[in-house]
Parts: sequence; structure tokens; C-alpha cells
Amino acid sequence: MLQPTAQEPGGLLLEENVEGATLRTFNTRVWLSELLPGIQPRTGMEVMGVPDPQVVGTTEGGEPCAVVRYRYKDLQHLKDHIRQTVHSTLALNSYAVSILGRKVTRPLITHPVEFAFEDGTESFHALVVRDGITRLASAWSVLAGPDAEAEDAADLMVESLFGKASGVPAADGRSFVERLATTRENWRRALTHEFHGAMAGERPSDRGVHIAQTYVVPAQVAVGAEGHPGHLLAPEDVFDDAMRSILASVHVEFKAWDSAAQNVEVATRALKRIIQLGDVPVAKESLQVVYGLAVGRTVPEDLPREYGDDRLPGTALWRGIQLIHALTRPELYERLKEQAKTIKGGSRMSAKGFAELLGPIIDLPWRNAKKTVSKQARNAWSNGGVLTREVLKEWEPVFTDDFTSLVEPALAGDAGARCTLAVSGGIALIADKLLTRNVGSSLMAPKEKGGVPFRSDVHLVIEDLSAQDNELGLWTLALTANRFRADALPENVQSVRQFVRRDRKEDEGPAYVHTKVDLEQPDKVARDENGVPLPLCEWDVVWASDQERARVAYAEHLARQSPAPAPAPTAKEDLVGGVGGESPDNEGTLPVPKPWGPSSSDPGDGAPSSRRAAEYRRTLRGSLSNARIALDGLTAIDGMAGSWPPVVELAEFSDLRQSLLELQTDLENLRRNVHGEAATAEVDAGGDDEG
Repeated sequence: MLQPTAQEPGGLLLEENVEGATLRTFNTRVWLSELLPGIQPRTGMEVMGVPDPQVVGTTEGGEPCAVVRYRYKDLQHLKDHIRQTVHSTLALNSYAVSILGRKVTRPLITHPVEFAFEDGTESFHALVVRDGITRLASAWSVLAGPDAEAEDAADLMVESLFGKASGVPAADGRSFVERLATTRENWRRALTHEFHGAMAGERPSDRGVHIAQTYVVPAQVAVGAEGHPGHLLAPEDVFDDAMRSILASVHVEFKAWDSAAQNVEVATRALKRIIQLGDVPVAKESLQVVYGLAVGRTVPEDLPREYGDDRLPGTALWRGIQLIHALTRPELYERLKEQAKTIKGGSRMSAKGFAELLGPIIDLPWRNAKKTVSKQARNAWSNGGVLTREVLKEWEPVFTDDFTSLVEPALAGDAGARCTLAVSGGIALIADKLLTRNVGSSLMAPKEKGGVPFRSDVHLVIEDLSAQDNELGLWTLALTANRFRADALPENVQSVRQFVRRDRKEDEGPAYVHTKVDLEQPDKVARDENGVPLPLCEWDVVWASDQERARVAYAEHLARQSPAPAPAPTAKEDLVGGVGGESPDNEGTLPVPKPWGPSSSDPGDGAPSSRRAAEYRRTLRGSLSNARIALDGLTAIDGMAGSWPPVVELAEFSDLRQSLLELQTDLENLRRNVHGEAATAEVDAGGDDEG
């Protein structure tokens, strides 16, 4: 079928030239039950609860194969990932109405994938959709029925594709692949039988229409890729690079993804172009290591092996340091900016624009754990990130497990030590929302609410913190980098309320808290009068970057607040970050509600009205208390889970809000009926109700 004939001189294969390769595809129609959602930057760069699999290209005889390997932890990981992709896609958009009227009209871009598992489950091959995931998810939504929610469509897809098949060997000797094929075939037979039954009546039923419009879909299947001669891209990267080039040409230039997905795609494509052009005085193997780190193919634990140096710690923070160092080398930096500018179609790209591209690449290891502050962190990267003037010059990272050991050489003028502290501490401060893109409302606000003594770009604050003569700033960077964790947020982060009410367990170990610096203490940790370490705030970070400027700005602020002369800050206040913007210690705390459910007894109509009223008051108060507990529980879950699936669907918020408004209205009406308008006005005005 693929050979040229008189009727089809070119054969059935279509050829498309992309960057560095020729991609070969053909158009066909595919059963819906044979397609799985693939990895796409639109979904891969979101903050998700279920992590993406490891993606590895395949080769045969040193030549690229048109197959990519997705490596999951186990079969459940694959199922959860599919549910998450379908659910999150439908929550953003759905073409269900269009599919009902016209079917899926535009072909889905697909290619084969080998699904492998770390737990030893037998691998299998399937077609995955790389472009058209929304159309795929919408088709399953149509099949799930008009009343189905997004999660119902996701569950239907997983159950239909996998059924009860598991990786455990079957008693009848059939392989896992055979059992999967049987599951899908049985599902199609059942669907066919249901369709014929729906069409047997005088008038076809809606169910028959749902099945007919989604049973098969058009697809463009990629079956081959040939790398162009003279390009240095590794053979295992050629096919996946060709597929990503097609996707990016559509979703960066035309139907755009969100900014984070675009930034990742632009940065990685720019790096791939540099590799393909081969005009950089950097070894090909080194660029391949950097590319593997950037796209997440190389995990942080493999850093010592990839760089051939056991002194290099295999941590997520050091992954970020190595990426920043590699991508900002003078011989690579300008070329990357030029390629990124070409891809984005802009006329210029500043250091801030380049830093914005790096944000969603650097945060890959901790994106889920720190999801509640990811927006602010990426804003900080767009404001310059850690790209100080020194970082963009020549320097070499100083490998260490203890960043405080770099303070002394940094004070002595070691550029490598200073830049290592600037990048490591800067990444930690940005990731933990202790350094943000300052806005006007932050100026002189209470320090517990993210206030700062003066406004400055993020990269300028980090540059001042890492100055050779700024001992306070260097220690702030060192201690923050030392305490940084990729699996959690610190308890002093300026963001989420649940940390105020969080109950720690005894087996959790020491709390994850960044502390303020006091140069007079042996361990450089500032403490209160009771010896308790003081938590670090953004106020302290900005103050430490330029203490003289902060002193002057704070004195001027006090002078504006009071006609009396503002007292000069003490030396101790200068040292540890000032006293500006203090707020009451108990501000923002809430009493912990006690579970109090409704009474089990329900007095009948014969009971005295006073008793019935007391019972209903108890029921009302208990129900509100339980609602408070439920809302706190949902908030806590949201702080630990990924973005999708959401703990509460968007549609449910409208119903919940309407119920609360109706309850509030009825309560106000009851108060007016019982106490009258005068008493109501008195309470609203803040008076005491004595009667």
C-alpha cells in the first residue's frame, strides 16, 4: 500500500520537512478505542497532581524510529495520568456540541508509543494523540452522555480501554497485551450491539447518534522520520523533535498555548536549533546533557553520572544551578536569544525576556509541591529571575552540599562562589515566594503580608544580595539555599492560610522554615527573646540587599506617618532587617471549629416551641460548623493535590454560592422578624444588643 502506483505515484505517504528531519505520515480513520492522549506542552507544563512519564526516543541500527517510549511507574500511574489529562482538558474546553453535529472533522496528529513500566509490567504499543487532545477528550465526553461531567468522561475512557486488565500474569496464560486487545474488542462489540438497538426503532435514539459520531475519528499517523544529514541532534531525539516542531508551529504562532507552555517550547526548540546548527564551540555531548535536563528526561539524581563528577550533588536545586550556568554561557546565551526571538517572531529579546523562558523549565522538579506559589514565582522570573550581570559573565559553579561554606570565599572575591550563591539562593527565594515581582501595594505593607521597604526588580535584589561586600546578603542566600526543599513549601511562605492552622505530626521531623539572619550569632540565625528562630520574610530579603537604601526609605516612611521626627533604626534593626511593617502577633489566626452535628432527636409538633427552637438552633449551628470543617478539608486537600482534577468543579461553585446567599438572606430575614428593623440597624452599626 505504501509503494508508488500508477494511481498514486507518490504512494500513500505524505512527507513534511521540519527542522532537521523529514516526517512521513499517512491519513486514515482510527477506532476511538485505539487512541490514548499523549504528552503535550499545554498539559505537560501545567501544575498537575500526577507527574508526566519519562519520555525517551528509540533507535534501530543507530537510526531514529518513529516510536517514542513513555516510561510510567506502574499501570495505575498510566491510568491516573490519562484521567488527569482528559479531565483537565475538558475543564478548559470542549467540542462536544460540534462533534455531535459534524463528527471530528480535522485529523488528530498521532504516532506510535511504547508504554513501559518501572515495576516490570509488560510493555505494550498504542497510538497516542499529540495534537487534538481536546477533540479526543470531547469525543469521549459525547460518548459518556449529555449529563456526564468531565470526570465521568475520563473514567469512561480508562474503563473502556483497560477494563479489569492488570499487569499480574493471567491464569489462562494470555499476555497483558492480549488481554488489553480483548478488552477493547469486547467494548467495541458491546457498543456496536447498543448502536443497532438504538437504531432499530422508527426513530433513531440520541444514544445511537452519540455512538455514530464518535466510533471512529480521522487521524494523521506518523510512521517515519529521517534526520537531515549534517545536523547534530541525537538519533533518539529526531522523531520526537519533529513532532514537537509541528505542534509548536501551530500553538506558538497561531492557536497559542498559555505563556508557560509557550516559554518551555520556545526555550527547548531554541536549544535544539543550536544543537542542529552545530556552530557553537560546545561539545555535542554537553549540549545533549543540557537538553535532557531541560526537558526532564534526565532526573536530578543522575547529575553526578551525566557530568562525570561525584562532587556534584544530585539534587533538584543543583539541576537548576547547572541549567542556569549552561544556558547563560556567553558562547550560548546570545545564540539562544537569537533563536528564541526568531521562533517567537519578535524584534528583540532582553535578559528579562530570556529569564521568563527559563522559569517553567527550572521549576519542573517542584512544580506540583509548590503549585500554590507557581504563578508568583514565574512572575518573578519574568522580572529578571536570577540573571544578574555577574551570572551572565564567565564563572564556574562551586560544587558543595553546604552553601554556607561559600560565604567566606565569596567575601574574598571568588566569582564562582558568589554566582553559585546568587543562583542557588535566588532560585530558592523565588520558588518559596520570599522574593517576588514587587508591586506598588507591597511598598511599606506589613512584613507578614509580603511588604517590602523599597521596590526593585528581582534580579537587582539578587545582584545586591550577592555583592562581595554584602555579608548579610550572602548569608541570607546561603542559609536559604541550604534549607531549600523540592517536596514542600516552607511554613513561613507568604501565601496560603492553611499553614496558620496546620497541625504538625511528631514523625514529620523539623519544620521547613527559612530563618532571618543575625550576623552576631554563631550560627547566623536571628532569634527572639525566647530563643526561637525568627522566620524570614520578603521584607528581610529586600532589606538585606541594600541596607542603606532600606534605612533611608523606612525613615522617610516613618516621617510621613508622623509629624514627630522618626527615630533612627538601631544597629540591631539594621542588621536583621528592620522593624517596619510589623503587625499584631495574633492577626490572621482563626479559632479551630469543633465538630458539632445536629441533634439526633427531632421534637414533634407537640413539643414546646422553646424546645423546638433550641433544637433547630443547635442543628443550624452544628451544620455551619460542619460546613466550616468540610471547607477547611477541601482547602487542605487543594494545598497538597495538583491542579487537576480540582477539589471542586467550577460549575459546583455557582450552586454552592447560591445556596450560601439564600441561607444568608433567610437568616437576615429571621433576624428582622425576631428583633425588628431598629435592632437590626443597631447590630449592623456595631452596637450592643441588650434585649
